[in-house]
This record gives sequence, structure tokens and C-alpha cells, in this order.
Amino acid sequence: MLAAFAHVALALAQPLPAGFVYLRDIDPTILQDMRYAAANNFVGRVLAGYEAGECIVTRAVGAALKRVQQDLKPRGLSLKMYDCYRPQRAVDDMYAWAQDGRETEAQRRYNPKMRKEDLFRRGYIARHSGHSTGKAVDLTLVQLPVSKVAPFDPTAAYADCTGPQSLRAPDASVDMGTGYDCSDEKAHTGSKAITPQQRTWRETLVSAMAKQGFVNFRLEWWHFSLPGPGNAAFDFPVAKR
Repeated sequence: MLAAFAHVALALAQPLPAGFVYLRDIDPTILQDMRYAAANNFVGRVLAGYEAGECIVTRAVGAALKRVQQDLKPRGLSLKMYDCYRPQRAVDDMYAWAQDGRETEAQRRYNPKMRKEDLFRRGYIARHSGHSTGKAVDLTLVQLPVSKVAPFDPTAAYADCTGPQSLRAPDASVDMGTGYDCSDEKAHTGSKAITPQQRTWRETLVSAMAKQGFVNFRLEWWHFSLPGPGNAAFDFPVAKR
């Protein structure tokens, strides 16, 4: 009977498209905090296509991230992933949310100075995302050993993403000057409205990623892509590993 169940489970398993891998299989030491598979994000809920909190990337991206991690670990640092491959249905979900005319508390924490319908117009969210190719990632740095923080509370009155780190939603990462997914000029990688220490952390991340070929998106200190062939968008779900 157990063998029969195992056979059914194997038959139902959906293999990743050729060239895609689970990052845990490449480097299990890289931390993962996959925001769109939970409620701790600017939409305030799980996005379409995120069936599990797993980082999926192309094999080339996974190998490059492993090299970044190997460079950081002797310095007492680790990468932490926020988002990796993003199904096209999730991108469409973001667009529908931005156009529904309803402003939410979750949204205000992430873009305190604009309406959510402006996010696409101003370039913070795209109708066609590099994440859907498996070649773009959102990430940050964490000091080791990892500090324990309180779990995210969707009912808490956290400060918006531009506020002091101690007042924002708990993260356990280094202080980059803003929270993740912050649609604000302060989150632009080259922003002057941050402290020298916050600037140093951003430069550390950008330098470590650039050393392995990643290119940063200037509006978001956390967003990096790896140039190369193969820019087709995919829509398979992020499923359990």
C-alpha cells in the first residue's frame, strides 16, 4: 500500500522546467524569507502561483548565488532571499490589485507617498517581470548568527518602510535604510537620504553580487538580475520542493 501511495505521489509531482532548480538544492545555507508566499508583502496576502515558500531560479543563477554566499560567509554574512522566480500569474495578480481602486494598510506601509495605481507608471512594478524568467532575484544581507525576531503580525501597527528599522516589520536583516519592496526614493540604491552605515551595507551587497555578474536595478537596492540568453517568461507555480 505504501508503495502505491509513493507511486501516486511521484506521478503527481510536477518537475521544474529544464534549466530551473530549487535554490536549496544548490546551497541550503542561503536563507529564505519568501514574502509572496505569505501575508508579509505589499498586497497583504499570498499572490497567485505561490503554493510554497521556495526560491526557484535558473541553474546559472543558483550557481552564481552560491559563489556570492561563499564570498560572504567568511565575513560573517549570509544572503537572504525575498523573491526568486515569479509566475506570470503573480505578476498579473499584482497588476489587478494595483488597479482595483482600494487602498489598504499593507499597501501604505510599502508605498507611503503614492497611490498604488502609480506603482506601474513610475516603474516600481512591471507588467512583464524579469523574475518570471528565473533570472532575477530580490535579496538582502543577514549577519551571522541570525538574530531571533518576533514573527510578523498582520494586525500590528508597524512603521512604514522608510521608518527606523526598529519600528518596521521584523526582519533580522542588516539595516539597508528601508524595508524590502519599499516604493520610495529612499529605497533607490544610490539614495543620499540614508546613513553612512546603511550606505556601506548597500555597497557591500551590490559589490558582492556584481562580482558574480549580477546587475542591480537602481530603484530597488534588493533587486538583481543575471544577464544572459533566455528571457522567456514562465507561469508554472512555485510548488513544494
